[in-house]
Parts: sequence; structure tokens; C-alpha cells
Amino acid sequence: MELGKSFYTKLLISRNSLLGIEQYIIDPEREYINICNNLQGTLLKIGPTSDTYINIFDIRKESTEETEKGYLATKIGKLIGFFNLIFGEMNEEEKAILEEKIIECYRNKGITFEDETLYKIKIINENPVSVFKESKDMPILEDLYNILGNSEKTKTFKVKLIPFVKGSLKFLNNYTNIEINNKLIIADIYELGEENIKYGMYIFTELFWDKIKNDRKIKKAIYLDEIWRLIGVTSNKHVAKFIYQIFKTIRKYGGSAVAITQDISDLFSLENGTYGKSLLNNSSIKTFFSLEEENIKILSEYSNLSEKEKIEIKTLKRGECLMFVGDEHILTKIEADDYEKDIIT
Repeated sequence: MELGKSFYTKLLISRNSLLGIEQYIIDPEREYINICNNLQGTLLKIGPTSDTYINIFDIRKESTEETEKGYLATKIGKLIGFFNLIFGEMNEEEKAILEEKIIECYRNKGITFEDETLYKIKIINENPVSVFKESKDMPILEDLYNILGNSEKTKTFKVKLIPFVKGSLKFLNNYTNIEINNKLIIADIYELGEENIKYGMYIFTELFWDKIKNDRKIKKAIYLDEIWRLIGVTSNKHVAKFIYQIFKTIRKYGGSAVAITQDISDLFSLENGTYGKSLLNNSSIKTFFSLEEENIKILSEYSNLSEKEKIEIKTLKRGECLMFVGDEHILTKIEADDYEKDIIT
């Protein structure tokens, strides 16, 4: 049995479940289905064969704290990051034009920068009640697609949205039809394929982040497997900043964030390693399993590794790891009870 990063992550999940901690896992490789079933979690799957939908244009009540304002402005920043994944790195003029079109999408739905426009009157028990708008009250990708076609400057953007509206990714062009009401949620994005997994990772990360911010009193954790897809060279600085913000601020919401990657070098492939280094600096516990020479060299550039520790990381046996806990570097052996192994495998 492999006692590496996957086993260790699943061990953390199973033990946190015993403590009643809410957990949200992004699963790009379909590694967590068994533990989801064994711990009676909820599996959410988006892909061509799934009937689960999440609308990237959703503005959720919990996305902004009660003492804060600016729902639409906050959402626009996240959407610019998402569309950078689709359109590629945009210059300032392109971003300004896209923002204008996004604002128009929301305005057509009666939503403006005035937070009051995100509420509607609903009749409950024959009484009118002001409630936050739902996914069906928001724009969807097709609304933006149609608006982009009205201008010569945005026709290139429209073409790049065709797969999301009329092609293989059109399942992303729907209103959200899920509710999260379980303490263990697994987001299965395996069906998206290598080229498109980053879209699913971003959509679920934003959804889970809003859920995490909902109640500071509840303990929770988010696990981002293959995190390099969001902070590495295949991503962009807008998305990477969003991920970094999660790691920087999640503690104040009673949460913890777990970044998981197979290849250290991928973490430092965007903006000269700025975001990978920031993640390392904001992680109170860092766990390293056996690494190849190349990854050890890269790691030593961004962390305080002694020559002895470089040798130790290279020669770690199965189930062994080197943990950085604050300023302490601890050689550790990962062990699990037979019952835990049954849950995991």
C-alpha cells in the first residue's frame, strides 16, 4: 500500500471527519470516491455525462460578509480571472471591455452595483418576504456570448466561448441545481479532461470558498489537489491571487486550506514562483514525501533546507515524510489503523 501524499490526504480527511470538521475536496484525478462513499459524503460531478450544474455567474449571499458591501464588484474580479483561463492573458483594454460586457449581462437581469438589486420579493406563507436572488435570476454564459457578438472588439472572445455555449463544454452554460448540505463534499472534475480541468477547479473552489465564509464558528477545511493548475503556468495571476487570498485569510473563518501537488516545480512556474512561494510562507505545516533531485533543488530555493534534510528527503522510505511545523523540521512516519486503511482503500 502506498503511504504517500494521496494516502496521507485521505487519512487527514478521515480523521477530520471524526472531529466533525466540514471538508471540501477538489478531486481532479478521481481519487476520493471510495472515501466519500465510506464516510457518507456527497459526490458532486460536473462533466459531459453529469446532470450537475454550477453557474459561474452566481452571486451568493455569503460571498460578501454582512458588514461589507459590493457584491457585483467582488464577483467581477473573480469572473475576470475565470475568463482569463478561457481567453488567455488579456491586456488592460481587453479587460475593461470584458468588464463592461459583464456589467451589461447583470444589468439585463436587473442587477447593478447597488446591493439592494440582489434581493427580490417572494411570497412565503402568503406574506411578502425579501430574499436573496437565486441562480435562475443570474446571467449564464450564453447571455455573455450573445452580448459579445454585438461588438467587433469582442468577436474573438465570442468565438472562444463557442465550446462553452454550443459545444463540448455546454454543461457549464446552465443554472446551478445543487445544494451543499453535507459535512464532506467531493468535487469530481475528472471528466473535464486534461485541458479543461482548470475550469472545474476554479468553479468549485469559488463555490466552496463562499460556503466556508458563511459561518466563522464552524470548523472547516478545503483540499486543493493538483493545485499547480490554479497557481502554475497554465493559470493566470488573477486566479492565483484568489487562491493565495484563500490561504492567507481562511484561518479567520475557522478554516484550513490544504494544497497538494505531485511536482514541486509546478508550484513555481507562474510569475517567477511568486504565488508558490506565498503559499509556502502562509502554510503553518508543510509535509514533503520523497522527492527527486530536481525538485529538491527547487524546494531549497524557496525554503530553509539543510544539507542533511536534502539527503533525508531524497531517501525517505514509504510512509515517511519531512514535516515543517513552524521553525521545526521533523522527520515523521505516517501510520494508520487497520480500520482507517479500510476506509481509505
